[in-house]
Amino acid sequence: MDLERLGTDLLAGDRRALARAITLVESGRADHRAEALALLARVAGAGRQALRIGLSGTPGVGKSSFIEAFGMMLTGQGLRVAVLAVDPSSTRSGGSILGDKTRMDRLAREPLAFIRPSPSQTQLGGVARRTREAVALCEAAGYDIVLIETVGVGQSETMVAGMSDLFVLLIAPAGGDELQGVKRGIMEAADLILVNKADGALRETAQRTCADYAGALRLMRPRPQDPAGFPRAMCVSALEGTGLPEAWAAMRALADWRAGAGVTAAARAGQARLWFEEEVRAGLLARLLADPAMRARVAAAGDEVAAGRPASEAAAAVLAGLYGLGGRGR
Repeated sequence: MDLERLGTDLLAGDRRALARAITLVESGRADHRAEALALLARVAGAGRQALRIGLSGTPGVGKSSFIEAFGMMLTGQGLRVAVLAVDPSSTRSGGSILGDKTRMDRLAREPLAFIRPSPSQTQLGGVARRTREAVALCEAAGYDIVLIETVGVGQSETMVAGMSDLFVLLIAPAGGDELQGVKRGIMEAADLILVNKADGALRETAQRTCADYAGALRLMRPRPQDPAGFPRAMCVSALEGTGLPEAWAAMRALADWRAGAGVTAAARAGQARLWFEEEVRAGLLARLLADPAMRARVAAAGDEVAAGRPASEAAAAVLAGLYGLGGRGR
């Protein structure tokens, strides 16, 4: 692969080059990984940054419909929008449908937009392992907004907050009450809660749900990284487009305040450290399992656990043997 040409085309904003670059960083081959790291180093010097918006919500809440309507509104303002959508992978076959472009057919045809679906594979937390690197590539390609759509798994899906500037949570009408709103986890990580489908027969229900969450947010402890009035709950309709300009204005206001207060720079530095540590852990595990002797040791310990040996004891024996500390087990 001609990495110099690929990097040049990527920095020029070529969408095909961006697609090829993301494919390269997502590859599991060792030679591709070396090329991906070289490419990331090549484009990092551009110093471009986008507003990173993480978007989560339960399946069926209308994430794809919202992203299409929201993205069309942004491109109508002349902004370049990249969408990184993470699809769940089958635990049986390992495959993913990757059908987000079909759901966002209008946005997929928009010249100022780029949509890339990726499989979650074995990664937990609602994002793929290389999503952060894909974000960096989208920024290098000159996109103004990067939307990161998660798998949509529920309360534990907070990993996207560790790679975004703003974390938006979509809620369905009648999706909960004040008790649901004050639950820890994804609720307290959200910067903006948007009650979608506030149209037609569900309009009043959506307004009541929004009021419930607004009341719940007032009970939560204020966060130092937020100005007054945030986090907040708002009603939107991806079908009618209502509430989208107001939601975008709220996002911009929060993003501008955080940038001016130095919160964004500090958060990005912390996120970089977090993902460095995650990469080290994943790399160590991959290297260990690539060793035939270690694979055999883990397999033998797994057989013992299946036969009734305590899992914690077997794991301790494997680790003790790894570090040459002796211990039970082979």
